[in-house]
Amino acid sequence: MTQTVELPLWLLVLILLFAAVTFASHFLFPSVRWFFRRRMERVVNRLNQRLERKIEPFKLARRYDMIQRLIYDPEVSKAIAEHARENGIPENVAFEKAKRYAREIVPSFSATAYFGIAIRLAKLLSTALYRVRMGRFDAEGIGRIDPDATVIFVMNHRSNMDYVLVTWLAAEQSALSYAVGEWARVWPLSRLIRTMGAYFIRRRSLNALYRRVLARYVGMATDGGVTQAVFPEGGLSLDGALAKPKLGILKYIIEEREPDGRDVVFVPVAVNYDRVFEDRILVAAGKAGKRRFGARISVVAGFVLKQLWLWITRRYHRHGYAAVSFGAPVSLSAFQREHPGAPVERLGERLMARIGQEVPVLPVPMVAHALLAAGTPLPEAELREVLAGMTDSLGQAHIHIPREDLAYSVEVGLRILRKRGLVRDTAEGIEIVPEERDLLVYYANSIRQFFADAAQNG
Repeated sequence: MTQTVELPLWLLVLILLFAAVTFASHFLFPSVRWFFRRRMERVVNRLNQRLERKIEPFKLARRYDMIQRLIYDPEVSKAIAEHARENGIPENVAFEKAKRYAREIVPSFSATAYFGIAIRLAKLLSTALYRVRMGRFDAEGIGRIDPDATVIFVMNHRSNMDYVLVTWLAAEQSALSYAVGEWARVWPLSRLIRTMGAYFIRRRSLNALYRRVLARYVGMATDGGVTQAVFPEGGLSLDGALAKPKLGILKYIIEEREPDGRDVVFVPVAVNYDRVFEDRILVAAGKAGKRRFGARISVVAGFVLKQLWLWITRRYHRHGYAAVSFGAPVSLSAFQREHPGAPVERLGERLMARIGQEVPVLPVPMVAHALLAAGTPLPEAELREVLAGMTDSLGQAHIHIPREDLAYSVEVGLRILRKRGLVRDTAEGIEIVPEERDLLVYYANSIRQFFADAAQNG
C-alpha cells in the first residue's frame, strides 16, 4: 500500500483533472447554484412588489427542468412516435431531434439581466435615437385585468427597435417573453436574448415534430401565466401598412391552453416612428417580392460609426419621434362567449383592427400622407392647412403634435424628410423626390387605415 507508483505526467494531469471535475460537480457546483438561486429569489421578490403583474414561477423554472418537462409531454411523445414511423427511423433518434428543438426554443430567464441590464440599455438606446412618447394608455382597462389571467401583448411590427422600445415602456407591467424569429439565432446574440426570457421560433419550418414541440411550449407558458409579446403579422411590415395576421402562435395560445385554465387577455400595442432604420431594406424587399433582407454588416457598422462621429462633433440629432400606444384589452373568454365557435381568424382580425386603431400619428407619416394626397408641390403654408384638416378627420386617433403646435409639427416632419433627401423645395413648393416616392408611401401607409375608415364613414 505504501509502495511508489510511477506515472507519466500526462496521465497524472488527467487524473487530477477528473478528480477536480468530480469534486466540483458533487460539492462545489451545487453550492454555487444554491447561492445564486437564493439571490435570484430575493431579487424576484423585490421586483414582484412593484410590478403590476408578478413574474410567475413558470418563468423562473430551471431551463433543464423545462426542457425535460417539454420533451416528456404526452403530446410530444406521440409526435415523436409518429415522426419516427413516418420517416422510418428509430424512436430514440426522433427523441433526440425533439430534444434539440426543445433546447432551441426554451429560454433561460434571468431577472437580474432583464431588469438590471436590459431595461436600462433599452431606455438608453431608445432615448438616444428618438424622442420617445407614450401614446394612448388604457389604464382603466388594463387595471381591470384579472390578476390570474395570462396577458399577451399583440403588436404591429415596424422595426427591430420594437423589441427595445416596448421592453422599456412595459417595464412597470411585467417581464415580457417575446417570440423571436430566426434572425436572432446567432451567437452571442442568441444567448443574450434567451436570458431576456425570449423563445425562438422557426417561421418557415414545415416539420410536424418541431411544430408540436413549439405548440406545447407555448401552451405550457400560457397555462403558467407567462406575460408574452407576439407579432401577429409574423414579420416586419414591408410596405409600412398593417398586414393580415399569421395565426400560428395565436392558434397555439388558444388551442394548447387548458380548457378550464386561466383566461387569456390580449393587450393591443401599436408602435410608430418618424424614421425606421430598416426602411430602405424593407421597401426593397417588398418590391422584390421576398423577405430576404440584404442588410450587410458593413452598412450597419457604417451607420453606427456615422452617428458616433456626429455625436462626438456635437452635430447629432435624434431621428424624430417614436411612440407606443397600449389599447383596450380583449379577453379570450369574453370573445368566445360573444362569438361561440368563431375561428381563430376572426379573433386575429379583431386584434389587428384594435392595433390599427391605436397606431400613433406622428409628424413624418402625416406630412408624407399630405404630400402624396396632393400629388403636386405644396407651399409650406398650404401644407399646414392640409394637416389641420387631416387632424380634424382623424377622429379618435392619437395624434402627437409636438409642443401642441401644428406649425412646429409640420416643421419637424419636413426637417427629417429634407435631411434624408426625400423631399425638396421648388418654386412651386415642397415636392417629393421621384426616386424616393416609395419611402414616402411606406411612412404614409402606417396611418392609412384612419383615412380608409374616414372614407367609409363619410
